Order: sequence, then C-alpha cells, then structure tokens
Amino acid sequence: MKITEKEFNALTGEETITERDETAAEKKIREATAKEIAAQLAEAKAKAEARQAIADRLGLTADELKLLLG
Repeated sequence: MKITEKEFNALTGEETITERDETAAEKKIREATAKEIAAQLAEAKAKAEARQAIADRLGLTADELKLLLG
C-alpha cells in the first residue's frame, strides 16, 4: 500500500508531498486495526439482531423499542 505524506512549512508556506510504500510494522498495524473493526461491527450487528428478536417476540416495532430504550 502506498502512503502519501504531506509536510507544510508554516514559515514559508511551502508544501511538500511525498509518496512511499508502507513499512512492515505499518502494514501489521493496519491489518490488526481492520480485524478489530470487523469484529466490533460483527458484535454490534449481533446485538442489534438480538434486540430485534426480543422486540419481535414482544410484538414491538423498532420505533416503539427506541422509545422504550431512550
């Protein structure tokens, strides 16, 4: 993956843009972060589905459930 870095000199107003390949450490961090985000999304989806299943059993609509839960 390419990384674009932007450096701005506030004294001169000069802007330097460079592009480089990511390091192995950066790649490892990016991949770990992507896995963590995917796990959090899956957990949130599972919780939402469980809430909806409970609401369905109680005969509540999504709007009614939102009103009850705040």
